[in-house]
Amino acid sequence: MADSISQRLIGKIRSGEAFTRAEELSLVVRLAIPAILAQIATVLMAYIDAAMVGNLGATEAAAVGIVSTTIWLCWGLGSAGITGFWVITSHDVGAKDYASARRMMRQGFSVSVIIGSVLAAACVALSPFLPGFLGAEGRVASEGSLYFAICAAAFPLSFLGYTASCMIRATGNIRVPSVLNVAMCALDVFFNYLLIYPTREVEFASLSFTCPGAGLGVPGAALGTVLAETVVLAPYLWYACVKSPELRIVGERGRFLPERETMRRAFAIGVPVGGQRAAMSLAQIGITMIVAPLGPVAIAANSLAVTAESVCYMPGFGVADAATTLVGQSVGAKRPDLAMRFARLTTGAGIAVMSLMGVLLFLSAHFLLGLMTNDPGVVSLGATCLRIEAFAEPMFAAAIVIYGAFVGAGDTFIPSLMNPASLWLIRLPASWFLAQHFGLVGVWIAMAGELTLRGALFILRLRSGKWLKAHHGKAPL
Repeated sequence: MADSISQRLIGKIRSGEAFTRAEELSLVVRLAIPAILAQIATVLMAYIDAAMVGNLGATEAAAVGIVSTTIWLCWGLGSAGITGFWVITSHDVGAKDYASARRMMRQGFSVSVIIGSVLAAACVALSPFLPGFLGAEGRVASEGSLYFAICAAAFPLSFLGYTASCMIRATGNIRVPSVLNVAMCALDVFFNYLLIYPTREVEFASLSFTCPGAGLGVPGAALGTVLAETVVLAPYLWYACVKSPELRIVGERGRFLPERETMRRAFAIGVPVGGQRAAMSLAQIGITMIVAPLGPVAIAANSLAVTAESVCYMPGFGVADAATTLVGQSVGAKRPDLAMRFARLTTGAGIAVMSLMGVLLFLSAHFLLGLMTNDPGVVSLGATCLRIEAFAEPMFAAAIVIYGAFVGAGDTFIPSLMNPASLWLIRLPASWFLAQHFGLVGVWIAMAGELTLRGALFILRLRSGKWLKAHHGKAPL
């Protein structure tokens, strides 16, 4: 399933061969396209949940929206170990130290399950109280509590699948995770359709038939997502452990029990990443608390607009995945000049893709919201927010992709301060102030301004080359 041309070009990184500019661009494109598809498939799962639940009503959409930022917070905490193992595995593969890469994968699996289990237990215990703490009441609170508990209970399996995906991507094979993410998206649609809605008559073309359904509503959306993730976990593990030339561990003895030195290396890289994501998610929870008093329509419009906008920025995260892999392998191969060129190329590609997506977002804002809810007030307010945000997409792309390049180099401390500092010091106070005067629209004006400034700061750090100095003593030209 791997792209043979991509693997040949990635092999040139490890062997120290020179690249032409055309080959560098070709490799960026070949890795970025499947990574973009994988990220779009991931966000489509959230979009599908939001659309299917949103069509039940504003209350159901608000129930999912009120807890979604806390789920992101948990993923931020879980990423602390996973990201470190991913980056070091990428460096090991770049250095052709495949035995070390396999050791990192084994222990990464164990760490992901341990972290997932701890978070699952804490979140399930917290679930009855969380929506009320965030400002929700009545059915919004009760439905949101159950949705959160179901998603949280599956964290050990979800984190294990994500770790397997990261390990495969660390080898430069982004096609396999892309195919499996698309399959997971299709399964999510299937399971949601059966679990959210009751048994009903469905008309397709000129045919009419009875479609079975459990009629679970909001909990059905959570169960559908969990089932899709669980089914896809098996092929992820099979490919990583059996099929991958660099990672397969079948027939090889090795320790799954985490070792102190391995943990130290992984967490030195991963803790800043996890701390950053946790701090950013806490800021998002703060913004949710600013939005909550504006009422169910504003809560639903904000949640659905965030989901719709993610269709636009997920391509940026796809390009960032390619940047992490390419820069990581270049650093592992001790080729800082190549790492800098790949960082610049991927940044340009990300800005180009997300600029186009910003235009499409502006033009299709009303349509995207209309797919997820039939409430005209929610559609109108959410579409206005999306059109404001569309102008920030190019600079948001710069922040996303450049951060991915920094992670690939193992430079996570300063960049992991830049992201949450921008949110806490600029977006959060601006959102509170503008919400008093302009409601939800003010919150999104604050978001667009903050993202534009953040992107400019990341571009300045990229150009300085300081992110590579820690590995090679001086910045490449």
